[in-house]
Amino acid sequence: MILPIIAYGDPVLRKMCEDVSPDDLNLKETISNMYETMYNAYGVGLAAPQVGLPIRLFIVDTTPFGEDDDLPSEEQNQLKNFKRTFINAKMLKEEGEEWGFNEGCLSIPEVREDVFRKDTITLEYFDEDFSKKTEVFDGLVARVIQHEYDHIEGILFTDRISSLKKQLIKKKLQNIMEGKTRPDYKMKFIAKKGR
Repeated sequence: MILPIIAYGDPVLRKMCEDVSPDDLNLKETISNMYETMYNAYGVGLAAPQVGLPIRLFIVDTTPFGEDDDLPSEEQNQLKNFKRTFINAKMLKEEGEEWGFNEGCLSIPEVREDVFRKDTITLEYFDEDFSKKTEVFDGLVARVIQHEYDHIEGILFTDRISSLKKQLIKKKLQNIMEGKTRPDYKMKFIAKKGR
């Protein structure tokens, strides 16, 4: 089932998310709905708060990046074959050179900015079968994971840009909060008082 994506301004996007319990009977359905929602919106990652659930769950599928002919073939292959579900993730390490990449977010449509992140991360998480894993990721895969991980920590990519850039996009963010944007996927905007 395709779920509405929560728009910038909703308090759920600022919550430190709670751990997921292995006993959650709806977990498989939630994960399935999140993948369907992400693909419908042409995203490469989606975190549970973006569909209104303040839980430590996010999904990543970097397949679309694997079509980029400007990337080395080894990296293309890695991106084409990377699809993962992350439950109760913990960032153990962020290291390497910081590099910039133009990021966007399904909850913040029509806004893209360069964000600088470390190249390599070490993450501990559970997969959809609740098998515990510790893995090292790098490059674009690491970046997408870092972006989604930020969501379960209540952080948005706009928090990682300069004050000047924040001022330049202030009006766009206000328009999103007021529902004055129309992406080609279903969104849920915060209700304004007096409407």
